[in-house]
Amino acid sequence: MREWLDARRRSAIAAAAAKAARRRAVPPSRFIVFVERFVPRRIGVAATVAMLIASGTLGVVKGNHVDEILSVLNDARNAAANAAGFRIAAVAINDRKQLTQDEILAIGGVTGRSSLLFLDAATVRDKLKSNPWIADANVLKLYPNRLQIDVTERKAFAVWQQDGRLSIIADDGAVLESYIARRFTGLPLVVGKGAETHAKDFLALLDRYPQVRAVTKAAIYVGERRWNLRLKDGLDIRLPENDVGNALAMLSKLDAETKLFSRDIVAVDLRLPDRVTVRLSEDAGKARDELFKDKKPKRKANDA
Repeated sequence: MREWLDARRRSAIAAAAAKAARRRAVPPSRFIVFVERFVPRRIGVAATVAMLIASGTLGVVKGNHVDEILSVLNDARNAAANAAGFRIAAVAINDRKQLTQDEILAIGGVTGRSSLLFLDAATVRDKLKSNPWIADANVLKLYPNRLQIDVTERKAFAVWQQDGRLSIIADDGAVLESYIARRFTGLPLVVGKGAETHAKDFLALLDRYPQVRAVTKAAIYVGERRWNLRLKDGLDIRLPENDVGNALAMLSKLDAETKLFSRDIVAVDLRLPDRVTVRLSEDAGKARDELFKDKKPKRKANDA
């Protein structure tokens, strides 16, 4: 009997200990249960691969290698397209005058590795229009291997001088070249801030008076509001802010009647509507003073 009681006691003690142990144990979280039930066993491998790809991508970005990688990928797909028969075999460029064919292709980003299949016509057009010489462009892909580019070029209009720098400009003021090639030396010269955008209208007005235009070396925009003319012999013509056409007509008439441009003068001021002011050269001024000095009556000694 005692043995049976001892056995029951030991069994009760073991059951109580097991129950206490279960109470002390931490139950698994719902996340762990979810992972164990629903996530595939190989997800760890995929996560590792994804982490390696992310690390590689981060290294490429931080190392500034993105452009190199994209260039390699682009060359690879172009090579595949070229092998499939989409290599650009013929290029037609219409209406070009100032730019060569190689220059236009280089501006548009078309190289010997480019394929017609992957060439983005809109991107090529935008690149071409970013060049100041090209006002507009049209790019046509003619499959399987021909490319046609139609360009509308700006025309060199004048030489513009600003702060001692010379540039070739179009009639809308766009700077076409920052240096003066020999073929542009015959263009009219305009000087001053704002002259590049106002030259078209003024030079068109000046063309109405060929006698003045023929002897003009430069048109100078003064204070961004009016023009002066510098003639080839150095004579300065100061024009008014308003009624410039009337002033040029008067100037042309004066030269026709009095040979004004051939006289020993350094400046003609037409800014006042009711008068013309002429400034003599230094030598002419001295000669004039001497002339008037000789014409003054001499006083007699007894008149003193």
